[in-house]
Amino acid sequence: MSTYTESIFIAFFITIILSFVLFIPWLIYTYRKYGYLSMSKTIIMLSFIFYFLSALCLVLLPFPSTRDTCSLQPADTIHSNLRLFQFVEDILKDSGVVVTNPSTWLAITKQQAFYQAFFNFLLLMPFGVYLRYFLKERRYWKRAFIISFLLTLFYEITQRTGIYGIFNCAYRLFDVDDLLLNSVGALLGFFLAPIVWALFPSHEEVEAKAAEMEKRDIVKPISILLALVIDLSIAQMIWLMIGALTGYNGTFEFLVKITLYMLLFGVMPSMLDGATLGMKVMRFTMVNKNGKSIVRQSWRRCVAIIATACLFEAITTIGGIQLNIDSPFYVLQIIISLFAATAGFILTMIIAIHVLRVIVSGGKRRLYIDQYADLMATRKT
Repeated sequence: MSTYTESIFIAFFITIILSFVLFIPWLIYTYRKYGYLSMSKTIIMLSFIFYFLSALCLVLLPFPSTRDTCSLQPADTIHSNLRLFQFVEDILKDSGVVVTNPSTWLAITKQQAFYQAFFNFLLLMPFGVYLRYFLKERRYWKRAFIISFLLTLFYEITQRTGIYGIFNCAYRLFDVDDLLLNSVGALLGFFLAPIVWALFPSHEEVEAKAAEMEKRDIVKPISILLALVIDLSIAQMIWLMIGALTGYNGTFEFLVKITLYMLLFGVMPSMLDGATLGMKVMRFTMVNKNGKSIVRQSWRRCVAIIATACLFEAITTIGGIQLNIDSPFYVLQIIISLFAATAGFILTMIIAIHVLRVIVSGGKRRLYIDQYADLMATRKT
């Protein structure tokens, strides 16, 4: 049992890492498809990633201590079982069970072979539940069974080949019974899935909400934040390439980023009717309800972003001043460093609380950069 829990914990940590990589692309895909960020679909997708990684870890982990697994196995080691229903014989072997005597049936649950078969049956049951969500209709049960069979076949081949040659001998048994139990378990999950998905909005409900939000021209704060994150990520990626080519950092890095911010948040919106590249990806733009020039207001937003970046840079620079311990200003430097660290923490908390209030307001509040620029988000581009 400890092997199973260890594999799940490893999958959990891998999921956390992958979530940071996949979360933003998934949010962008969801928003572009439905016009808003569906929390239910995000939860479903993240849970699917976790489940799939957990199943994979349960199948492959723990790895042998050496790639030369042949040296760890006797010459007569069997790597494949091609006899169907062998697990039934293994369960009944030495169990004392008499098929005609029901009072002895409980002894089956004391057999290791029973638990192995039972867990193999459960392994792909959640996969069947997810397949029902993706395939939607019950009439696709044959398709679900084939997909589940192919997935478990992939697992078995991966084990039989020692993860395609990484290990010189298989360290897990290729078992046709696993193919049967996994596939049947997934099929049962497919039929039981409506019990689970009744707790979540249907595809039709999500699409109806998306249509209503588009009709009312609603752009949620999380979408505006995501567009901002995309723009800042673009600036960071461009800097990473420039930094890698030049080898410079420090003041040069700061100047390059300020220049990029001016291009992304000032020049681009002036050319794209108020939209940044991130807003284009998220399919909305910024407008001024009072008829003021969108170019001017976009540059005001750019100034607010640059001012925030400059403030953080100033605090970081002041806090990074280092003096020799023999310097007469050493004590003053310690005080200034503590002040800078405190100021940086307070500023970060203020912005975090502000962003959180904007998110929970559901659109009643605006980000301070948009408030200062007097800009509103709209889908009507």
